[in-house]
Amino acid sequence: MKRFPILCASILALLLAGGRGASGSDIVIVGEGGSGKVTISLKGMCPGGGAAERLFYDVLERDLTRSGWFNVVDRTAATVLVEGSCTQSGGRLSAVCDVKNGATGGRYLSRVFTETPTASRQLAHMVADAIVEAVKKVPGIASSKIVLVGSKSGKKDLFVCGADGADMVQLTRDGTPCLSPTWSPRADNLFYTSFHRGFPDVYQVQLATGQRSRVASYPGINAGADASPDGKLLALALSKDGNPELYVLQLRSKKLTRLTKTKFAAEASPSWSPDGRQIAFVSDSTGSPQVYVISSGGGKAQRITFRGNENVSPDWGPDGRIAYSSRRQGRYQICVYDPNTRGDTSVTEEPVDHESPSWAPDGRHIVYTRTQGYRSDVYVLDTSGDAEVRLTQFQGDWYSPSWAPR
Repeated sequence: MKRFPILCASILALLLAGGRGASGSDIVIVGEGGSGKVTISLKGMCPGGGAAERLFYDVLERDLTRSGWFNVVDRTAATVLVEGSCTQSGGRLSAVCDVKNGATGGRYLSRVFTETPTASRQLAHMVADAIVEAVKKVPGIASSKIVLVGSKSGKKDLFVCGADGADMVQLTRDGTPCLSPTWSPRADNLFYTSFHRGFPDVYQVQLATGQRSRVASYPGINAGADASPDGKLLALALSKDGNPELYVLQLRSKKLTRLTKTKFAAEASPSWSPDGRQIAFVSDSTGSPQVYVISSGGGKAQRITFRGNENVSPDWGPDGRIAYSSRRQGRYQICVYDPNTRGDTSVTEEPVDHESPSWAPDGRHIVYTRTQGYRSDVYVLDTSGDAEVRLTQFQGDWYSPSWAPR
């Protein structure tokens, strides 16, 4: 079978419904909302007099606000008190942090954090995550990373940034179509589809070294790679036997197992369940793209989406809910399916396209592509009601984001 030519890039993009969509160091709040927040005061945290200390304090306040769990208020109105200091000495930047219950005086956290003097943001992210986990018993997201596709002057490459859109780093410099980046479970490797050699192949990139290798280069389309929770398997869509079908690849032995056999349909966009027992994916076997769930060992697939003209790009979150993009009234909206109730909820409603959702490690936030007119950017949405946050403000289009696990 001949390899598909470069012309199939547009077909593959439509198949994966990856969205169309840059990143800045500052965020832009475009709405407001949220409820049930814990009031927290940072007045007891002395920021120090230097620029590094002041930056630490500012980033910490923004991180706690952006987490969705807190309202930063004056000390007298707070139920949680943060005390301590941030100082720079001997070439190191350190933060002493005591977090207390304002009513009982009980201590949530007492810890010393240390970073290099140029890492005020990283230090603030560490402290913010520790406060979230100590007070709310859920993972913080301030230190997490997001990978996304950026297109500057028509050239596409992979970029990685922080959860606040800062510290953007360009990962590849191919300037060729690339699609659907995803993370390994330990967030030390990335998988994505690239036309680097003219064909849609799946690549793996080591984040620390930038070393790249081809993981899947079968005849035809190789796309939508997603690693299992234990990191041993890779779910992906391959067209080596005809139309695109769902397969599971053992990364070490390279053994390939075919999960679907739909002769006149295409499968795409696999996403593993948190326990590794199931895979959500997209199939157009009923005539329009819909989301299905299948056992990771194969068997009969179960359709889970029935509303909307098209349902694509599923992402299985850490709490068991599945986010996906649903075309309703001519626009794609982000919806969330709950396997416990078998019901879905739309979490966006603006008359613009919202695509390629990816869950944050906290199971609360979703990063996605928002396209309005001819401009695509990456936004973060708090599914509990807070404002959506625009991460990308640079030239070009930015899309297909994927949030790293913790």
